[in-house]
Amino acid sequence: MIRVNKEQKEAMVSAIQQYFEVERGEELGMIGAEQIYIDLSEIIGPYFYNQGVRDAKEMVEQKLMNMDEDILSLEKQTSLGYRR
Repeated sequence: MIRVNKEQKEAMVSAIQQYFEVERGEELGMIGAEQIYIDLSEIIGPYFYNQGVRDAKEMVEQKLMNMDEDILSLEKQTSLGYRR
């Protein structure tokens, strides 16, 4: 299960209750909303987590590519022969 702090969990459970009230016209108690929160966290949470990991990997790879280009731009031109 995804770990969140108490305030975040309470906000999400409240949002679930509000969703059911507004969108479905159903009053959902705290226990029911918490169970939906747990179920959704376990079922779809890993998909969102994995996408976050892929997004972070892509960002790091882009930063490393930029850093590689920046480092290579510091190279000095060289020649094999002596010139004056």
